[in-house]
Amino acid sequence: MEKRRPLWTRLENLVDRVSRGGISALNHAELQELSLLYRQTAADLATVREDASGRASAEYLNRLLGRAHNIVYSGSKRGGGRNVLQFYWEEYPRIFRETFSYSFAAFTVFVVSAVAGMLVAMKDPGFVLHVIGPRMVETIDRHEMWTHSIVAIKPVAASEIMTNNLSVSFMTFAMGITAGAGTLLMLAFNGLLIGVIGTACWQANMSLGLWSFVAPHGVLELPAIFIAGGAGLMLGRGMLFPGILPRMQSLVLAGNKAVKLVLGIIPLLIVAGTIEGFFSPSSLPVGLKFIFAACMFALLVAYLSGGFLGKQRTATD
Repeated sequence: MEKRRPLWTRLENLVDRVSRGGISALNHAELQELSLLYRQTAADLATVREDASGRASAEYLNRLLGRAHNIVYSGSKRGGGRNVLQFYWEEYPRIFRETFSYSFAAFTVFVVSAVAGMLVAMKDPGFVLHVIGPRMVETIDRHEMWTHSIVAIKPVAASEIMTNNLSVSFMTFAMGITAGAGTLLMLAFNGLLIGVIGTACWQANMSLGLWSFVAPHGVLELPAIFIAGGAGLMLGRGMLFPGILPRMQSLVLAGNKAVKLVLGIIPLLIVAGTIEGFFSPSSLPVGLKFIFAACMFALLVAYLSGGFLGKQRTATD
């Protein structure tokens, strides 16, 4: 009990601060700490109740948990749509910055695989055929882009693209439960694929057509996949390196933040799918497509870096 008492005091301090200043009185890390302390204290209460001499402590913990319960489970229910907007506008960019190292690791795996795919494809044409299949190879050999089918059925194509992108991203994240191995394989395969396709188009003098198609939506779609990959790697780290926490508790904590990361990319993928279905395959000038891509990427960087918020709440970053 003496070892646990400082943690109870810490939980009480956090609860008192919320009582005085509302939920915004705590920063993101403190809110996570409050949630963890709440679960740990609930387990402590069950243990204390088994000892008759701990009756006073049990009553104290029971009151403390009652106050914390209202914050953990009730406070988040107020606000409705306002809370959703606040999550995307304020909380999500902060979570991204806090976990940026995971997204960067996913980006690194993707780029290394893309470079490897490019080098192998340059030396072995048979490898290109094996990776992208004979139909796409024949299309590239005819110097034709495969995007004409998208132009013919834009609304249907956009819907299918969104569904596919969401599936790939969620799968990349969910495979983190394999201790991160599945996430690494998904990132490596997608990187390899784009490296091979890029090389095949370059050898056929179609690079400009390829990248003018990919750039407008890719500046949103690819970062979304990197973020999903980072979330999957976070799950893997929570499983492999729990630190002082029980492995399941470490996985739950990592999962809570990882799920928020994945939820945040849904709007990005919806916008990217719309662009890929309508704008990317259009006959608009190539220069305009690259300018559009640069503007979209600049907006994404400003959003994720907190530029839209004027760096407010810097004390909690």
